[in-house]
Amino acid sequence: MLHEDRARAESFGAIAPLYDRARPTYPAPLVDSLVADGARSVLDVGCGTGIAGALFAARGCKVLGVEVDPRMAALARTKGLEVEVTAFEEWDHRGRRFDLVISAQAWHWVEPRSGAIRAACALCDGGRIGLFWNHGDPPAHVRDLLAPIYHRLAPDIENYSILLGQGDERTAETTRYLGGSGAFGEVEIRRFPWTQAYATAEWLDHLRTHSDHCALPPARLKELLEAIGGAIDSVGGSFEMPYEALLVTARVLRHPR
Repeated sequence: MLHEDRARAESFGAIAPLYDRARPTYPAPLVDSLVADGARSVLDVGCGTGIAGALFAARGCKVLGVEVDPRMAALARTKGLEVEVTAFEEWDHRGRRFDLVISAQAWHWVEPRSGAIRAACALCDGGRIGLFWNHGDPPAHVRDLLAPIYHRLAPDIENYSILLGQGDERTAETTRYLGGSGAFGEVEIRRFPWTQAYATAEWLDHLRTHSDHCALPPARLKELLEAIGGAIDSVGGSFEMPYEALLVTARVLRHPR
């Protein structure tokens, strides 16, 4: 499971400014759906540089982030977020309760059994958990260009990368562990389609922020990015990326002891 690979899980701080600049946002309807019940206090698990947390703060929520890397946390604080630096598995809620626990593109780095219980312990009665990911699926003409490049230079990434339309097992796994924890009611999956345009350089920067790409040997990563850049330039130097933000959400039933 991904959370066991701590080198990858804790690798993002080395590229924190790039991560903050290159990672996509999340669609407004997703955020609106999570605050529709009047949530005002939000715990953001694995808050990173505050990309998601800032969206909730902009809607009037008080956001506390939990982030394992101090460099990522420092960037989140520049957006006005309060952040406590620790792994969520070791975080102490100290009796604090939140209306909403969120995790954006990060829950797969949390041990799923203890994560579900810790989230439940941090929620107010009737509070909600909302875990979400952006899943990308390049348009057919771009996919056809990139597939042979990945097949040749990084076949493992081709088979599971969330950037290439893979990764739905994260949603299924999250649903299974939340539902099996006994602490949450019915688990829902909600889908929010949206798109973002990328120029060649923007897409390459985005790839540099994903741990599956960064785990490649430097020479192989350089070769892969050069090949991808050439392919995108060959079709005009930009493309529109269809995303689907997948939200796994449930209400807390009880506070585990």
